[in-house]
Amino acid sequence: MYILKLLLRNAFRHKLRTALTILSITIAILSFGLLRTFITAWYAGAEASSANRLVARNAVSLIFPLPLSYKDKIRQVDGVKNVSWGQFFGGIYKDEKNFFANYAYDAKSAIEVYPEFILPPDQKEAFIRDRKACFAGRKLAEKYHWHIGDMITLKGTAFPGNWEFVLRGIYHGRDESTDEAIFIFHWDYLNETLKKTFPRRANQVGHYVVEVTDPNRAAEVAQAIDKIFKNSLAETLTETEKAFFLSFLSMAGAIIMAIQLVSFVVIIIIIAVTANTMAMTARERIGEYAIFKTLGYRGWRIAGMIIGESLLITMIGCLIGIGLTPPTAKAFGKAVGSYFPTFRVEIETIYMDIGASILVGLCAAIIPTWRAAKIRIADGLRRIG
Repeated sequence: MYILKLLLRNAFRHKLRTALTILSITIAILSFGLLRTFITAWYAGAEASSANRLVARNAVSLIFPLPLSYKDKIRQVDGVKNVSWGQFFGGIYKDEKNFFANYAYDAKSAIEVYPEFILPPDQKEAFIRDRKACFAGRKLAEKYHWHIGDMITLKGTAFPGNWEFVLRGIYHGRDESTDEAIFIFHWDYLNETLKKTFPRRANQVGHYVVEVTDPNRAAEVAQAIDKIFKNSLAETLTETEKAFFLSFLSMAGAIIMAIQLVSFVVIIIIIAVTANTMAMTARERIGEYAIFKTLGYRGWRIAGMIIGESLLITMIGCLIGIGLTPPTAKAFGKAVGSYFPTFRVEIETIYMDIGASILVGLCAAIIPTWRAAKIRIADGLRRIG
């Protein structure tokens, strides 16, 4: 208790300097926590993917389609429970800035293979019956103030024209990690329109979603599917849903790497700031440390006081930063809810904040501690007055 009181008095001897240092540490920890939360949120979709779903796409590239006829052959593969098919639509709602994922899926099978999308029974039936129907996630409906029965028009990009839909359902996620910002409509509606406007693009799908009976057989089923279409005009690449998502995310690997580097640069900067504060403090107290030595204090005790003061300052800033991170992340998550299924602070991020703060406190105190412990009593006493 006495040691803590001594450290507090030493730490706040220069209140303004200490307050500014704590503020710098708080901002750094808050920034570090938000950057790490962003990285976690980026991979949330892949982590939440189902272990019993596979995705089959064109082996050349996702932009090349697959024939609709593949669905019957895939159903016959041993270990396949259900098959759905879909196409990324890429439509725009009113303005280019209103980005959200929108897909055309086979209505009935899509609802079956994605049980995490919870729709009320009456809305589910209404969606299946109406060819121009769509359903959207809760976050999308709240953001754009959509209600059941509303007419929604998307401007096509890959599929030109204005496409009108009737909102028949608003789903919520079964799990916290379920993406509630997806827009889904009938693949049949897209296909029938293409038969009239672009016949060569009809009866083709972007990918197949394959539900397997046993997740442990996923690799075996994937190989069996690819073997069927080997040497065909449209070979398939079948992989787990998680691997499929990660292949998308890898396209932005450089951005994620840059964010990771920035998060560590923040820590390096705050080490420099805190080290400067501790160096000034140690330099001002050289005379005091010399007196402590004359009273019989050994170098390790003086080192303990300097390191303890450095850790105290950094941990105060750390605790304030950790306290501010969840509400800040919540506010930020509301602003980017259409891009990330979840944006919340994980316990691992808190541990990283604490670990980073301890590292800052120790690194900042190394040089001041070494100088104070090595100074001779006579040299220290000369600086008094």
